[in-house]
Amino acid sequence: MAGKRRKLGNPLALAVMTTLWQKPMHPYEIAQTLRSQGKDTSTKTNYGSLYTVVQNLEKHGFVEVTGVERQGNRPERTVYGLTDAGREEMAGWLSDLLAVPAKEYPIFETALSLMAALPPDEVVSLLEARLTALELQVAGGRGVLEKAYETVPRLFLVETEYQLHMVEAQARWVGGFLDEVRNGSLPGVAQWRRFHETGETPQEISN
Repeated sequence: MAGKRRKLGNPLALAVMTTLWQKPMHPYEIAQTLRSQGKDTSTKTNYGSLYTVVQNLEKHGFVEVTGVERQGNRPERTVYGLTDAGREEMAGWLSDLLAVPAKEYPIFETALSLMAALPPDEVVSLLEARLTALELQVAGGRGVLEKAYETVPRLFLVETEYQLHMVEAQARWVGGFLDEVRNGSLPGVAQWRRFHETGETPQEISN
């Protein structure tokens, strides 16, 4: 099913479907399950829009009402389950995401592409602050992960492992880039510095 144009593009919808794949639930229970299973750390989760996501899934025929729950004096809660079409969409969408690399647009990439608008020394100072924050994040992440391994099967921690490896990789890259800017070995850094000192546009850019 790779390459098929899917009806949904919100990752939260996929998280909801995989949660309902476990068993039918009402939206509040879906939110609780996402939190308890740590899925809110890997998927941008807006709990305020969760009901809208569920309604959208129902509109597309991917989930359906399976019952109504009532506990004590609480209002009735509608329970939703995954349909056969929902299972197919979930499996296909998840397969695409796992198999096909997609271009993403992290905001840090945007900042790097525009950083020449700031003086080199200021960029160095800002990236030093970022590197410190990344190193703290790595240290904390390692501790949390090692603790989690004691009680949680690794299968359910792979996204946390991936997040930690990405932070470690970013920290290594930022550290190396900082060294190049500091020692002047980064091609173009002299022109970058001269532009901010004199306002003279580098010939390479003006041409």
